[in-house]
Amino acid sequence: MAAPKFVPVDPTHHPRDYESPPRREEPWVLDRPAELEAGHPDRDAGRMGAQGPDQGYVLKLVPLLRDELHLSQREELAAVERGIVTVALKRASLFGRAPLIHDVRVAYTVWGFLDPDAPQELVTERRKRFEGVHHIAPHYAERRALADAVPADVLVQSPDEVLAGYRSDWRAQLSF
Repeated sequence: MAAPKFVPVDPTHHPRDYESPPRREEPWVLDRPAELEAGHPDRDAGRMGAQGPDQGYVLKLVPLLRDELHLSQREELAAVERGIVTVALKRASLFGRAPLIHDVRVAYTVWGFLDPDAPQELVTERRKRFEGVHHIAPHYAERRALADAVPADVLVQSPDEVLAGYRSDWRAQLSF
């Protein structure tokens, strides 16, 4: 580090040059607790969620699809939106980017909220799973379970592929 000019310098002192640390011969190993193994995004035993950039932007996107939603009786809009946000953020994080409207649309499609004639079995299941998840503190595990119920291989599909899969067999889009 440079010193001011008024600081006396010992004429026999030689400044140090940069030296690299010694080279390690053993290979790097995935052994620390916080390191996640690539290719296993659904392994979320610690319920850490799905990290990604600019995740708050999804709160701006969710209201854009409100007019297209088909909720059954006893389904609360706030609970549905809160649960869908979790699924949409999981999809966005799989691509390593901020959320887009397509992430929200895919999340709504998988759970049948954009279908006016959603199967009664799916409506019953989603009513049970989405109930009360808009209460933040006590229902974090339920929101994470909503996101975990949609496999990563479904979320990486295009919105058209997800819609086609939902129409052919909605059960194949979910794992519970």
